[in-house]
Order: sequence, then structure tokens, then C-alpha cells
Amino acid sequence: MAYTNALKKLALLGATREQIQISSSDFAQQISSSPQTASRRLQALEKGGLISRVFVPEGQRILITQSGKDALRSEYYEYQKIFEPAGKEIELHGKVVTGLGEGQYYISLEGYKNQFESKLGFTPYPGTLNLMLTDKSTVLRKRLDESSGIPIHGFPSESRTFGGGKCFHVIIGKTKGAVIIPDRSHYPNDLLEVTSSKNLRNALGLKNGDQLSVKVLL
Repeated sequence: MAYTNALKKLALLGATREQIQISSSDFAQQISSSPQTASRRLQALEKGGLISRVFVPEGQRILITQSGKDALRSEYYEYQKIFEPAGKEIELHGKVVTGLGEGQYYISLEGYKNQFESKLGFTPYPGTLNLMLTDKSTVLRKRLDESSGIPIHGFPSESRTFGGGKCFHVIIGKTKGAVIIPDRSHYPNDLLEVTSSKNLRNALGLKNGDQLSVKVLL
């Protein structure tokens, strides 16, 4: 807990956005401890890969790493579960980005397409709309990992085996669709794939960089 509080204090000082310059004695005052304790906390955070440090004559420059940000997001999510009621829907926000073109390939496969048609009630357009989620929505998206959703089963083909995943019905404005959550462990948490019977970019007049909100039904 003490090390988490130290990381949180660094974040409040701005270390998630840029390097901050601070001495161990100054940081000790921030966390109400001795300089020796503050130094040990910083050493532990650095050893754990949660911060990076560069020593300078005036002290040290500290930046919270991606692992550190992930640790803070996880704690934030835990507090969300305590103080925010778990509703039947969540709203995610992000900006439209270009995907890798995999959505069109996978959705067109009969093994997936047939399941989408029977379980979602529509024939998906061959392609997905990709959203890069905001930091807050990236945390909120974890609720999808904990919800059962609509299972999409993997299947074998002649050359390989395709993995499964799950889907959730979504509403974008007045347009209905679904988000796809693959089982792949390396799939980025801040990327959301949305499918619909329509070409969503054309139907909603979207281009890269546009902000969009998606209501996900749990």
C-alpha cells in the first residue's frame, strides 16, 4: 500500500505526462516520511519497473512508465467497483482510428459470420470500426472482461485453428451493432472493434480522429 501511495503521489505531481524533477527530501515531505524512507520507496518503484529515473545535480527526474500507469489504472478500476454501481450498460468513449484490416478478413470467415448472424441477429458488414479508447474508458472496458457476453466459439480450418471470443450488443446514436472481444491475450485493452450490418464510417459520416461514444449493453 505504501508503494502504491508513493506512485499515486508521483502521478498527482504530473509524472504520468512528463518527467518531474524532485529530490528525495522534497518527495519525503509529499508522502509524509523520512528522506531515507522516500528514497527506498523510489528505489522499489524503479526496481519494479513502475518508474524510470535520471539523476541530475538538482535531484532526480522521474517518469511513470507504462507498467506504472497500468498499476494505477487497475487501482482506479477497483475503486470504481466499490463506489460506482455495476449497471447493465456502460458508455465508452474514443477516437476513430485505422485498424490493421484484420476485421474484414475474420468477419468474412463462415465460422464467425454464421455465429454473428445467429447470435447477434444481423449479417455483419465485412469490416470493423476501430476506436482508440480514452484512459478512463480503457479502465471501464475491463467490465467487459468480467462479463460473460455472447460467446463466439473458435473453429478449425484446414490450415489453422481460429480462436474464440465474445460480443456485446451496442448502440451508437440510433445505430445498433456489437463490440467484439477476442480471446487473444495480446489484444490491446485500449482498442475497441465495433461491427454492424452497416459500414459505420459511411453511415455515421466518420473519419479518423473523430470522437465517438458507444453504449455497451452488458
